[in-house]
Amino acid sequence: MDKNAKIFVAGHRGMVGSAIVRRLQSAGYTGVTTRSRSELDLLDQRAVHAFLQAEKPDYIYIAAAKVGGIQANNVYRADFIYQNLMIEANLIHGAHEAGVEKLMFLGSSCIYPKMAPQPLREDALLTGLLEPTNEPYAIAKIAGIKLCDAFNAQYSREYISVMPTNLYGPNDNYDLNNSHVLPALIRKAHEAKLRGDKNLVVWGTGTPMREFLYADDLADACVYLMEQGYKGPLVNIGTGTDVTIRELAETVLKVVGFQGELTFDTSKPDGTPRKLMDVSRLRGLGWQARTRLHEGIELAYKDFLTRYGSMTA
Repeated sequence: MDKNAKIFVAGHRGMVGSAIVRRLQSAGYTGVTTRSRSELDLLDQRAVHAFLQAEKPDYIYIAAAKVGGIQANNVYRADFIYQNLMIEANLIHGAHEAGVEKLMFLGSSCIYPKMAPQPLREDALLTGLLEPTNEPYAIAKIAGIKLCDAFNAQYSREYISVMPTNLYGPNDNYDLNNSHVLPALIRKAHEAKLRGDKNLVVWGTGTPMREFLYADDLADACVYLMEQGYKGPLVNIGTGTDVTIRELAETVLKVVGFQGELTFDTSKPDGTPRKLMDVSRLRGLGWQARTRLHEGIELAYKDFLTRYGSMTA
């Protein structure tokens, strides 16, 4: 990418979008363009098309999405499928209409079938049933992938899709009702420490295994692929390693400094037993994650304290 290229990052205030902006700016890209929700409603097709026609960016990163944890995905099913379909359709079609040749669409590992073989390979897409709790969100993300593929096939665009694993880092969402497991654990451990609790309860048995990628590593991979001019199929982005929920919780408690006991509520669901990404395609392209989990959680907790340090239990 030319350092003076105009690069539109959709969703720049979220964890992923802000990480991509930081990565681009640190690399010396001077033409990074952003718009807040009040400035540009991505659900408004006319507004999105008008913006892209006026700005005509050289590159687009679609990091904008309605996201949340298992509870939010399951409760707000209509919101998750409708809003994500509209955001991606407006941006991808609008990019094509504006003559944008290069675009990156960011999806989610939940696109893969619930019982797909582990680790999850890119060719597992559409080979089985999805996890029911986040099926609407997953279907929207699958549609985004196929929309990119269709514009590439019909119009020779270079619209690529990447599928990140579970993410965490600066600007994460720590709402206990709508956040993912790692930020929720950070907040719960912090509040338990402030209260002086003797134990911290985690849902499930602690045996499910999950993979976690620091958001700035994801951003580095996204910029790397654009810089390399990658034009190929769907790419998983992850670390290639996973930990049990118990191991994750123990690490969080150590970082936060909570001295109490860790207990598990086995009456609560575990979810999918394992969800690990196969990242051999990405490693074959010359990239791999750098941030170790303990280091990343320390950085995430520092960000949490900066934003919510005065939070009381």
